[in-house]
Amino acid sequence: MDKKLLEILVCPVTKGPLIFDRARQELISVSARLAYPVRDDIPVMLESEARTLGTEEVEHYQKSK
Repeated sequence: MDKKLLEILVCPVTKGPLIFDRARQELISVSARLAYPVRDDIPVMLESEARTLGTEEVEHYQKSK
């Protein structure tokens, strides 16, 4: 994921910042509790394509900020 692109992208739901999870190839929105997939280096920023984060995942990403 290009760092410049990550600086520009925001969550389409909350307009908040995103965290790139390289291992899972997802962009994480802690505030929306959603994980947007990154497919072939292209972020899929559709709420309908995102998965909901569990409580433990949200806590993990909050600590890693």
